[in-house]
Amino acid sequence: MDPLKEYPTFVTHLECAYTGESYEADQVHGLSSAGKPIIVKYDLEAVKAAVSREEVESRRGGFWKYRELLPVRKSENIVRLGEELTPLIRLRKMAEGSGELLVKDEGRLPTGSFKARGLALAVAMAKELGLKRLAMPTNGNAGAAMAAYATRAGLETTIFCPDDTPEVNVSEIELQGATVYRVNGLINDCGKIVGDGKAETGWFDVSTLKEPYRIEGKKTMGLELAEQLGWELPDVIFYPTGGGTGLIGMWKAFAELEALGWIGSKRPKMVAVQSTGCAPIVKAFEEGEEHAPLWENAETVAAGIRVPIAVGDFMILRAVRESGGFAIAVDDGAIMKAQSIVAKGEGVLLCPEGAATYAAYRQSLADGRISASDRVVLYNCATGLKYPMPAVDRSLDRHQSIDYSNL
Repeated sequence: MDPLKEYPTFVTHLECAYTGESYEADQVHGLSSAGKPIIVKYDLEAVKAAVSREEVESRRGGFWKYRELLPVRKSENIVRLGEELTPLIRLRKMAEGSGELLVKDEGRLPTGSFKARGLALAVAMAKELGLKRLAMPTNGNAGAAMAAYATRAGLETTIFCPDDTPEVNVSEIELQGATVYRVNGLINDCGKIVGDGKAETGWFDVSTLKEPYRIEGKKTMGLELAEQLGWELPDVIFYPTGGGTGLIGMWKAFAELEALGWIGSKRPKMVAVQSTGCAPIVKAFEEGEEHAPLWENAETVAAGIRVPIAVGDFMILRAVRESGGFAIAVDDGAIMKAQSIVAKGEGVLLCPEGAATYAAYRQSLADGRISASDRVVLYNCATGLKYPMPAVDRSLDRHQSIDYSNL
């Protein structure tokens, strides 16, 4: 029997995250009238009466197990590709002092990245609301996730990516059913094409935070983390931050969990990790600003966090500040060094964006912003197998005498 066949939903309405303006549920929404993201609101008292955390713990089905805190009303609109909870991997050799260092490895999700969470929900809601054509800009992994889930749901997708997007990402997007175009610009330039073309083409814009539901999928990272840690949150979370949907989503998840009585009031310091080659959130944080202007000439090996301007900038900065956390930038050299150290020291292959969180962890310990006794979670947002790796040219000629003492 399908455990998702029949279940109640608890969405009451939607709200502009900036002004609080209310919007009806079960309608198609993009940005609010103020041009800001719209978030989903739930009747949390009704959720509390309907389900216990023990019941949720007993379920399977990956992030769909948190169905009372998700917006899909009809089970037939759920789109699944074999989701499971992603593991927490302890880095025993890399931790400092008496603390604990954990990696939440999102590369285990369908299409190999945490983008599966947000796009699964966005596509499910697009299906539920009767949308047929979707479009989005991507640095790679989000496009792959939307292509896969939309194809599964029978929806048409058009995707635009910067022209230096790795070939593996472009190919997987096309192979999984989308039409993909390379654009001679960055992700914000791709986003402008989507926005400018939607009226004429009839496609719906699924750009980061320009619709309400990707954040609901991404918040499941926080729900899972709380459950996996026995409903007690860590001291610090380092999150690779481009558009910031996951950081915002986790902050929302923690508030909802506390309202349900499933966790206490303790919150982790939320740390937004960026590259020195594209650090608009870091700059805004350090200057005490609420918004982050466009970062010119963005460039970094961690393409997933190469987002020169984020529509949810104020939401990222609010979460970071409310948590007592901070924003930090690390350079490409530190990112690549971190990837090598963790791979060779622990056998864990981080993507560059995930490696940035380890580099930021080390830097934050050195400058005293976190303690060696802290329990820390690093988010590895995608499998490292999608990214270029160091060349290996060592070889043996089996026809020649082999000096085994040198091996």
